[in-house]
Amino acid sequence: MIHLQATIPDGVNFEDLRLSRDIRDGSVIFDTQPIEAICQASGFDMEELVKGPDPIICALISAWYQEHLKRGGAPDPVQEDLMEETRLEQERGGGFSYAPGHA
Repeated sequence: MIHLQATIPDGVNFEDLRLSRDIRDGSVIFDTQPIEAICQASGFDMEELVKGPDPIICALISAWYQEHLKRGGAPDPVQEDLMEETRLEQERGGGFSYAPGHA
């Protein structure tokens, strides 16, 4: 298990990611500038976060979202869908995904 502690710079908010889904294949789309700012503040290599079949960036975004909610941030519908998809995949042994916007 990898344990990273990230620094979220002042002025960088979860909403800045502008999470969305590609309507053709359901892939997640987001603005990389907030992630680049976090990488710079935390000493992370952006390329290391995004490589591989299960990129670490997914865990970073998920952890950031949990902290965002704990601090009173508004729910994000795309992240909520992703979390529900993950829950269902774990519950059913993987390989399960709703079409975008239908979790």
